Amino acid sequence: MARIRVLVVDDHRIFAESLAAALAAEPDVDVSAAGSGPAALRALERAAGEGRRFDVLLVDADLGTVAPDVVPGQLRGQDGPGQGEGVVDGISLVAGVRSGQPAVRTVVLAERDDPRRAAAALQAGAGGWVAKDCSLSRLLAVIRGVLRDETHLPPALLTGVLRELTAARKHRTESERLVESLTPREREVLRCMVAGLGRKAVAERLYLSPHTVRTHMQNVLGKLGVHSTLAAVALARRAGVGPVDLAGNVVERGGQLA
Repeated sequence: MARIRVLVVDDHRIFAESLAAALAAEPDVDVSAAGSGPAALRALERAAGEGRRFDVLLVDADLGTVAPDVVPGQLRGQDGPGQGEGVVDGISLVAGVRSGQPAVRTVVLAERDDPRRAAAALQAGAGGWVAKDCSLSRLLAVIRGVLRDETHLPPALLTGVLRELTAARKHRTESERLVESLTPREREVLRCMVAGLGRKAVAERLYLSPHTVRTHMQNVLGKLGVHSTLAAVALARRAGVGPVDLAGNVVERGGQLA
């Protein structure tokens, strides 16, 4: 019998351990639990190194919080005061797993229906959004379904999620059009902004004067129709513009290098 390896990721220990115990009673399921995003990442890496990858992650939709400048390639825990590890939120964990271990399927467990967050989870790579109070048989059906590359949503969420995805596609198209209006140098500056570099750091990286960088940044904001660096970065990410690789390359989500 082919066994399914499941990792439950939830910072509510009682819930995580109870769900893990219920799943472990199934004859074809092996299950482990992690109490945070960084702990889940460590478990995934350890399992992959031992040649026994997890098949499915069950991730709490309300798992932790994450700083707004964290991107999937940077999902690593950092020691923090009194925590012993950093914090990674549920949707970012889904995106990081999708990027680093695409064969692993993810299902988000939610306390409440939320079309916007469910759409974000699907965009991040989740295969399903399931209520925490659903039956065990329903959850097992979703687990087995995502392993067949099915997408599972509660029927009541379907219309709202489709509306959110349509709106996101429209915003992305408009954002792409605005980014295309930038000159090659302005796009370089924008990618540096996405990477969180300040004016001085951008000037040093691009061998420009701070005054010239300031002019480029003002032009970027004007052409994108925004009034702050944070708004420019948000628009850039919607358009698929990735951060400049601080090791030397410029990266976009499509994998192309500038």
